[in-house]
Amino acid sequence: MSDILIVDDERDIRELIADILKDEGFDTRLAANSDEAVGALNEAEPALMILDIWLKDSRMDGIDILKQVKRNNPAVPVIIISGHGNIEIAVAAIKQGAYDFIEKPFNIDQLMVVINRAMETARLRRENSTLRRGGDKASEMLGQSAAFKRLRDGLDKLAKSNGRVMLAGEPGTGKEMAARYIHAHSPRASAPFITVPCATIEPERMEEVLFGRESPERGIEPGLLEQAHGGVIYFDEVGDMPMGTQPKILRVLTEQQFVRSGGADKVRVDLRVLSSTNRDLMAEIAAGRFRQELFDRLNVVPIAVPSLADRRDDIAALARHFITQFHRHQGLTPRDLPEETVAALQSMRWPGNIRQLRNVIERVLILAESAGPILPSELEPQGATPDNSETLTLGPSVTAMALREARELFEREYLVAQINRFGGNISRTAQFVGMERSALHRKLKSLGVVGGMRSDDEMAMGK
Repeated sequence: MSDILIVDDERDIRELIADILKDEGFDTRLAANSDEAVGALNEAEPALMILDIWLKDSRMDGIDILKQVKRNNPAVPVIIISGHGNIEIAVAAIKQGAYDFIEKPFNIDQLMVVINRAMETARLRRENSTLRRGGDKASEMLGQSAAFKRLRDGLDKLAKSNGRVMLAGEPGTGKEMAARYIHAHSPRASAPFITVPCATIEPERMEEVLFGRESPERGIEPGLLEQAHGGVIYFDEVGDMPMGTQPKILRVLTEQQFVRSGGADKVRVDLRVLSSTNRDLMAEIAAGRFRQELFDRLNVVPIAVPSLADRRDDIAALARHFITQFHRHQGLTPRDLPEETVAALQSMRWPGNIRQLRNVIERVLILAESAGPILPSELEPQGATPDNSETLTLGPSVTAMALREARELFEREYLVAQINRFGGNISRTAQFVGMERSALHRKLKSLGVVGGMRSDDEMAMGK
């Protein structure tokens, strides 16, 4: 959206303005009548429009075109020019939404000042609109684990392209944060980021929310697709999109245009599409609940967002980040996070992933009885539960063992739990359990534990 559309029935005027703008570095398109003007608008939305108010041999005059532009393309600033200028015409044009009115013959310097001001005003309005819609939410991602580094490296590569991305992962893993990271580091970073919460929009309202609507009483009400023009549309939990809406979205992806509910004109959009799911979409396709064609369009680059269980090394950094956040935004008293509490957090099960960790930290700070360090005993009542998947129980099979066998079973389960806690890093596991690295290797080998271990060098390389 960097060109200027010039609409004037006088060829000499059109070409003169175009030559001036080209010398100033602008791209231009020309239209001699209302039909050519409407066609140019439908083809692609311009950055700005210069519109003659009197158009010979046209079915609409400049005011009619201005009304249509303000209805269908409200973000486009329009400068009205006329050789029959008077106060009444100028007032009528401004009331209908024109940015300014210039009388022919015009001064070139004056015209350029008005154009530059109009484009700057439009840019600021887009930025403010993006901020109001939440497009400026933090896209910071924290972590040092191998799983996180692999994710971030993949997102960095994707940010440079315009390809469609499908983010898959458990609820609460930060799929939307990953989508915002792609947007914030892409050429579209200054354009809108619009989220479509597919799971929470009522099916009967989905198309109206996406495509917008228009009526004589209420005029144009842009939908989310239109609001995302030039930027990113993010389909959150796309597996919940109603079946009836899916073929229409497929057509938008193919044609980059749609018709509003109740309207007749086609609306063109320039969008990058990101989506996410916590479902097995292939199973949904087999069950007839998701369209194969739409999946193929959205799943150009699949990205797996790791669970918190796969990045336990990041729990301490995330927890401390949340403590700082809650202090800054809610005024909650910041508290230290000692190593024994970090160890407890790393041993917990987190079915709700990062979202659950954030909630636990918030509740601990709210219910704090002192400003002292957070104790492990404060965690369990808050909803996190110990990971008992590796816990020994003294059932008949254990009590029937000799002491040596029971001790080996305990050592194996204990060391596997610690290796998982440290993401397979054998050096950090050895340091925590108080053994030399070589001794731990020998112990693990004697216990038959040989998989899932990585050295510091391998961790750094993201293997």
